[in-house]
Amino acid sequence: MDFSYNPEQLEIKRTVESICSKFDLDYWRKCDSEELFPEEFFQQMVKGGFTALTLPEEQGGSGQSIATAAMVMQTIAESGAGMNGASTVHSYVFIPKAIAVHGTVEQRERMLPPLISGKERACLAITEPDAGIDTTRLRYRAVKSGRKYVFTGEKVWPTMGSVADRVLLIARTTSIEDCKRPIDGLSLFYTKLDRKYVETRKIAKLGRNAMESCQLHFDGMPIPEEDRIGEEGKGLYYLFDGLNPERIMVAAEAIGLSRAALRYATNYARERVVFNRSIGMNQGVQHPLADSWMKLESANLMMQKAATLYDAGEPCGAEANAAKYLCGEAAYEACSRAVMTYGGYGYAKEFHVERFLRESLLTRIVPVSPNLVLCYIAERVLELPKSY
Repeated sequence: MDFSYNPEQLEIKRTVESICSKFDLDYWRKCDSEELFPEEFFQQMVKGGFTALTLPEEQGGSGQSIATAAMVMQTIAESGAGMNGASTVHSYVFIPKAIAVHGTVEQRERMLPPLISGKERACLAITEPDAGIDTTRLRYRAVKSGRKYVFTGEKVWPTMGSVADRVLLIARTTSIEDCKRPIDGLSLFYTKLDRKYVETRKIAKLGRNAMESCQLHFDGMPIPEEDRIGEEGKGLYYLFDGLNPERIMVAAEAIGLSRAALRYATNYARERVVFNRSIGMNQGVQHPLADSWMKLESANLMMQKAATLYDAGEPCGAEANAAKYLCGEAAYEACSRAVMTYGGYGYAKEFHVERFLRESLLTRIVPVSPNLVLCYIAERVLELPKSY
């Protein structure tokens, strides 16, 4: 496999780097500490066409591969923007894709232009408070009533849910007891987030604070039938189409984030003088940083392999899960070592690496936990019996 970038990808990378160069570390620290959405950065990305990166050209997109999308997310994170920056466009790989692949012609023409132009914002409403990562156990229902559905229930973790105009929502349309398999009976909707029927509660969290997370309480929100994507009861299958790309995106972002941390740590190690010598001369400082570089580059190769397999239409579940696991673990370790390189200053917001560490923890948690990845590899690759 050849993971080198082609001329078109290199040009895209230079464009992203040019945009990112306008937003320094202080900008991102301010967005994070004051919980401000990076509107200026987002508008630059919209203008550059990065909210339609993977959509076909006939649908207003650039028709780029998942490998290219991963490169874009990694470049944003590596600039110092971290997860706050990458997350502004991360979901635009998945929300438009679900509509583009499974929506009707009418839905694509109606739903996609306002989304990819930035005129409308959208959020993902999937997880429920009690179901956690077991999406098959979602229980809140969208009940059919004439030519509409009525949804009542709660969703947690929708990013920017309090300001979104639209929501990509998955809900039960058939109770789990009436389904042959738990995966059935769930339907996917892309619809207006009608504030008359929705109460929003912000979730205070550790990091990525420029990107607000919410809990949404829906009280009888009507959903027009024409806003259902695909067949009734098949929504989870449609979401599964995006599982591997999402793992690849998060893996790429983890590498970009930790490369930034490693870059600032090594620069500091060269410049910081203690006991009349650069601390970078000490093997106790050198070796952890060198070890992290090797682990990051190795993990990045797995991410690139997974993206290449996906774009070739080949099975890539093991590689995508492994990439997410390896990149998340390596990122957390590298960012921890960056903080330790700075010593006490690493704990200070002024030097930025503490933000990288907080954000790196997210790459271990989402979109799937390390333990479940290990279970996946044990069962699907090593053919060991299921443990849960």
